[in-house]
Amino acid sequence: MDVKQFIKQHRDDWKQLEQLVAALSKGRRAITGDNITKFHRLYQKAAQNLSYSQTYFQHDNVTRYLNGLVSKAHNLLYKDQISSGKQIRYFFGTKFIGLLLEQWNFVIVAMILFAIGGIGSFLAVMSDPLHIYSVLPANVAQGVDPESLGSYDGAVNSSLMSASIMTNNIQVAILAFAGGITFGILTVYLLIYNGIMVGALAALFWHYDKSYDFWAYIVPHGIIELTAIFIAGGAGLLMGYKLFVPGNYSRGYQLKQQAKRSVQLLLGTIPLFVIAGIIEGFITPANISLEAKYIVAFLTVIGLFLYILIGKMKLMKATTNSDS
Repeated sequence: MDVKQFIKQHRDDWKQLEQLVAALSKGRRAITGDNITKFHRLYQKAAQNLSYSQTYFQHDNVTRYLNGLVSKAHNLLYKDQISSGKQIRYFFGTKFIGLLLEQWNFVIVAMILFAIGGIGSFLAVMSDPLHIYSVLPANVAQGVDPESLGSYDGAVNSSLMSASIMTNNIQVAILAFAGGITFGILTVYLLIYNGIMVGALAALFWHYDKSYDFWAYIVPHGIIELTAIFIAGGAGLLMGYKLFVPGNYSRGYQLKQQAKRSVQLLLGTIPLFVIAGIIEGFITPANISLEAKYIVAFLTVIGLFLYILIGKMKLMKATTNSDS
C-alpha cells in the first residue's frame, strides 16, 4: 500500500477524530456515551495508523499529521483521567466531610441506639453470665471461649480473613442504609442488635477478667468500623425520618432527594471499611502485644480526627473562595 492509498483509506476516520477532539475540548455538552465510545475507537485506530505510518512513511507529512492528531487525543484522554481523579479526591476529601457535618445529628442518634443495645446487654449478662444464651444466637454463644482469646494469633489466613470481614461489614452498612426505606425501623433494629452483640460479649469477658484483652482485639479496627456503621446508619435514619416527616413535600420527593444524599454518605464509608478490614485481618490477629494493639487504636482515632479536621478546613476554604 502506497501513501496515497493509506491516506484515502483512513482519512475519514481521522477527520471524525479531529472533530470529536475539538467538540470534547469545548465543553460538557458533547460528552455523551456514544461520543466517548466513538472517541476511544477512533483514537485506538489512529494510534495503530501512526505506528504503521512511522514504519513505512517515516518522512512523509502524513506521519507528522498523525503524530499531532494522536497527541491531541491522548492529551484529551489524559486530561479526563486527571479530572476524574480530582473528582474522587474532592468527594472523599471535602464533599463527604461536608455531608457528614450537615447530618452529624443522625450519626449521633445511630451511636446512641448502638449504645442502648450495648449497655442493656452488658448489664443483663453482667448480672448473670447464663443470659448470654438468651441474648446471643446459640451458635455465637456456644462458640465463644474467653480462655482461648489470643491463642490463635498469627495462625489465620489474613488476606482471606480481611476480604471476608470487609464484605460482611459493607453488607451491614448497606442494610443499615437501605433500612431507611422502612421508615428507619430496620436501621434502628440493626444498630441496637449490633450493640447487643458487642455489649454481651464485653460482659462475658468481664466475668472472666479478660476485659483488657477483649478490648485490645476490638478497638484497633472497631473504632473505624463502628464510625463507618454509625455514618451508614445515620444515612438510613435520615432517609427514614424524611419519609416519616416529609414536611411540605411528598414522600416520593423526599425519598428521591434524601436517597441521593444518603447514598453519598454510604459511599464515603467504603474506604473506612477497607481500612478497618485490613486492620482486622492483619493486625488484630497478629502475634503482637496488647499494648501495640491499643497503640494502633489510638492512631486510628488520631487519623479519623485529622481526616475530618482537614476536610472541614478544605470545606471552609472552598466556601470562602466561592463567597469572594
